[in-house]
Amino acid sequence: MVKHVILWKLKEEIEDKAAVKAGIKAGLEGLKGVVPGLVDISVKTEGLASSNADVMLDSTFESEAALKGYSVHPAHVEVANTKVRPFTQTRLCLDFEA
Repeated sequence: MVKHVILWKLKEEIEDKAAVKAGIKAGLEGLKGVVPGLVDISVKTEGLASSNADVMLDSTFESEAALKGYSVHPAHVEVANTKVRPFTQTRLCLDFEA
């Protein structure tokens, strides 16, 4: 199994951050059962006050090859291009064997 964890910081100028977070969560979690090799996916949007990130993606893939397939899968690309990238200013990623 391979874990794919991302932390995003939203752009400061976004007025309705709750709506953006909800869109990211729905879009990414909606990929389960669509992308081959995607075992589990969860998006966290309600961090504690001590957090310095706005959104976290925690996903699990069958293999590194499945993760690579996810990155170019049309459904993922659509979510990334419409729900995530336009609204985020910072992205940190950690992929690892689990």
